[in-house]
Amino acid sequence: MHNDSAQVRPAAAEVSDAERHARRELAACYRLADRMGWSDIISAHISHRVPGEPGHYLINPYGMLFDEITASALIKTDAQGTILSASEYPLNPAVLVIHAAILDARPDLNCVMHLHTRDGTAVSMQEHGLLAASQHALVVWDKLCYHEFEGIALDDDEKHSLVRDLGADKKLMLLRNHGTISCGATMGETFMLMYQLERACRMQVAALGGNTKLYPIAPAVIAKSAAQGSEIFGKGGFVPLGQKEWAALLRKLDREDIGYRD
Repeated sequence: MHNDSAQVRPAAAEVSDAERHARRELAACYRLADRMGWSDIISAHISHRVPGEPGHYLINPYGMLFDEITASALIKTDAQGTILSASEYPLNPAVLVIHAAILDARPDLNCVMHLHTRDGTAVSMQEHGLLAASQHALVVWDKLCYHEFEGIALDDDEKHSLVRDLGADKKLMLLRNHGTISCGATMGETFMLMYQLERACRMQVAALGGNTKLYPIAPAVIAKSAAQGSEIFGKGGFVPLGQKEWAALLRKLDREDIGYRD
């Protein structure tokens, strides 16, 4: 948990080029997430591992809106909640349960996004969860797992069940009755995985609201589409790990909202 009495040491002069790049990537993600309508005032959170500093990561100051966040405003912390950069804001205690647990357990991951959107949370509340009913759902089908609701994510014991449910290879999670998680090796991968999941959830909520039976997809086509998704978005695919989309989104953000870089 965050300790308000913990020593805070300014670290502006010690920021490496790699950390500065990570800060800009993460700040951009907050601004873009806000534009997508994914923010929850100050309650959702996105993290980025600090390059070259095992056990340290960047997170949003608890009290800032997504569209206010800049590269320099991000908090550097460790898994115990010690704030390692100057900030007038504290940490959200839930950050330590979700982000610290995942980043510590999965060295293949560098970024984690946790949201409470309307559609993602709605699907997490539906007994059947995400349905194999849209292309957006199927291309991330084999990356998705589920985690049972255990109350507000403040209990250290939940770290173990969260990591267990994520497993060694999953990158998307529906937190039952709570929200969504995406994670990846890069900020672009993390953002685009969440985009695919959120779009799938939005389409499902809309379709189920139409008061008509959904058109079924054959099991063989479900399996084929899931395999195609892994190939397309894999390292050798033509849209590898969100690189192209992320670069395009950053260009748009630089044209319209370059303040995130400060």
